[in-house]
Amino acid sequence: QVQLLESGGGLVQAGGSLRLSCAASGRTFSSYAMGWFRQAPGKERDFVATIRPSGSSTYYADSVKGRFTISRDNAKNTVYLQMNSLKPEDTALYYCAGARRLLATTTSDYEVWGQGTQVTVSS
Repeated sequence: QVQLLESGGGLVQAGGSLRLSCAASGRTFSSYAMGWFRQAPGKERDFVATIRPSGSSTYYADSVKGRFTISRDNAKNTVYLQMNSLKPEDTALYYCAGARRLLATTTSDYEVWGQGTQVTVSS
């Protein structure tokens, strides 16, 4: 079973950038599609981005398309989320997750979850 640990969150001004990392333990990381989700206080957990096991294809929520980039390094068992042009509405707890289903966008498709890392964007 894969275990996930996110890092890289913090406080940033609007227009700034952050890079989130999600380190995975276990030998099967490269067989999982990986995704990023976020959850603001009092709101549901929303899909942000996903990447295929090989890294050959990605998919993004409309709200982050063109600003965020998901990538992975299977040799390092790590998936990343580069976030540029951040907005106050991007403020949330960001989670990485692993799925067997490719390009999945719903929380129920994901089997493994990290604990989350907080991103706060000030105006």
